[in-house]
Amino acid sequence: MKIGFCGYRGMVGSVLMDRMLKEGDFKYFEPTFFSTSQAGGAGPDVGNGATVLENAKDIKALSAMDAIVSCQGGDFTKEIYPQLRQAGWKGYWIDAASTRRMEKDSIIVLDPVNMDVIKNGLKNGIKDYIGGNCTVSLMLMGIGVLFQKGLIEWMTSMTYQAASGAGAKNMRELVCQMGAVWNAAPELATNPASAILELDRKVQATIAGSDYPTANFGAPLAGSLIPWIDVPVDGGQTREEWKGFAETNKILGNDKPIPIDGLCVRIGAMRSHSQALTIKMTKDVPVDEIEGMIREYNEWVQLVPNNKEDTLKYLSPAAVSGTLKIPVGRIHKMRMGPEYVTMFTVGDQLLWGAAEPIRRMVRILLDK
Repeated sequence: MKIGFCGYRGMVGSVLMDRMLKEGDFKYFEPTFFSTSQAGGAGPDVGNGATVLENAKDIKALSAMDAIVSCQGGDFTKEIYPQLRQAGWKGYWIDAASTRRMEKDSIIVLDPVNMDVIKNGLKNGIKDYIGGNCTVSLMLMGIGVLFQKGLIEWMTSMTYQAASGAGAKNMRELVCQMGAVWNAAPELATNPASAILELDRKVQATIAGSDYPTANFGAPLAGSLIPWIDVPVDGGQTREEWKGFAETNKILGNDKPIPIDGLCVRIGAMRSHSQALTIKMTKDVPVDEIEGMIREYNEWVQLVPNNKEDTLKYLSPAAVSGTLKIPVGRIHKMRMGPEYVTMFTVGDQLLWGAAEPIRRMVRILLDK
């Protein structure tokens, strides 16, 4: 099979390449690498020798591929995808961008959760397989079993999303903001005898200052948070919040949608998203049974006991970033009644939240 890769040098693309190299994926097909800016230059060596970059806007060259994996972004998809299909290309389109997620003839891929939906799509001639929203994918990797067993009547997801979800420039800006906070008063920060209110005043003055770097986020993030992600949609939600409902139900293939809502907040983590979940169960299920279902759901879930020591050690972006682990913890019943349960989960936005479902879809396609 001939598979083309577009956007392999970007943030998600780089993580995808790293994972595919570690898993030895490239030995199973013939890869071709495309670039929008460096066509004709040297491409990556993925174990089969040197490669030459093709033009990512050359429809004829792209059409020679049996499948195309794009991490180039939504604008590229909007421009190139229609031209390919209009030119008669009938290959598989595997995309990390959101552009085609909600189309009727596409499937959102998260195979540990919806392998049956993916296999039915392949059987029925579906050609477009799209990576899901990062927070939705991470949530389902942790608690998808509760949906699949019909135990969730409705859910709210209050997210704590990392800078990586906004892009590489935003990650750099967060670090610059951190540096600016430190530079505000390093002598006060390191001197335990200094006046804490003086340190606080200097930090706040820095964060509020006109030279504090906010060009990408539009507001301070380090030393603060931003309770708004993406554009507004009807009903007071942002589009990021709307995705929780729309994409979850599409991934699961639900004929009767389950209500999901919440607020999405950007916090000063680098690359792992967290979520606090409130769930109205369809019946009273003991906590130990809930924990057992989550623990056995897939090989990446890590059930974290509801105590301080384990929570601090395992249930945070600092503990998870750079790994495929999906810890779920703080599970307990709520005061509203025995059908109400709360829990907290974390996952790497660039791995299970972006690159890993795309990587695994390539392997599924090769094995079909």
